[in-house]
Amino acid sequence: MKKFPLLLCLVYLITTSFYPVSSEVFSQPKISIKEIKLSPKKNFSPQNPAEEIYKELQFTDETLNFEVFEKAFWGFQNLKRSGKLRPSAELLSVCDFSLSSNRKRLWVIDLGEKKVLFNTLVAHGKGTGEEFATSFSNTEDSHQSSMGFYVTEQTYTGDNGYSLRLFGMDRGYNDAALERCIVMHGAKYVSEDFIKSEKRLGRSWGCPAVPTSLAKPIIDTIKNRTCLFIYFPDQNYLASSQWLKDAEKADSILGSPKDNMATN
Repeated sequence: MKKFPLLLCLVYLITTSFYPVSSEVFSQPKISIKEIKLSPKKNFSPQNPAEEIYKELQFTDETLNFEVFEKAFWGFQNLKRSGKLRPSAELLSVCDFSLSSNRKRLWVIDLGEKKVLFNTLVAHGKGTGEEFATSFSNTEDSHQSSMGFYVTEQTYTGDNGYSLRLFGMDRGYNDAALERCIVMHGAKYVSEDFIKSEKRLGRSWGCPAVPTSLAKPIIDTIKNRTCLFIYFPDQNYLASSQWLKDAEKADSILGSPKDNMATN
């Protein structure tokens, strides 16, 4: 009889040895999904369209400063967004009046083709300065240039020959342009020969005058609701112009195209 309990014990040990081992012994430690912190994706900002266009431009004579171009570009975008320019407008004209008048400081740029169409001399007003522009005005008979954004209008033939009317878009800075007869026209005093004889370019009565030989081709290119920007680093103007507001905020600042057409 003593052998029987021993036999039972032996059978028990043999049969229980085949039971599966508890998963708690060899299982891997559990990791909560919430604890897995993936590194956030880099927030790539969209490419600056002004920079992309500027990189493609081929400047042959004078190089337009990028910061000036960028301001002109945002103004162009905001004017177009507000319905001031014709819907198909791709032309941007820039006068950089921070430069010597002896330099070719007018550029006409096709933004769609990313191409400089014209780069030439341009005069500032007699009351604005000698070789360099220093003073600006929106007042009649001041004979001074007016900084800011313009929308080109119709052409006509007047005392200065073939000319282009300009509509000033910056209140208090150039919105009296039509009343002052500030237009683009050709002038004999805008030439390399004049610079050689006088040591500076000739001056207008406030108009952005261009070489006589280029007046018609430039005017015919930019007429009828394209953008012209006369730049000068006046901090009050740069901070206040509605057309220089950030493009992303333009809609809320400028309102709808219909609203803005009614304000001017």
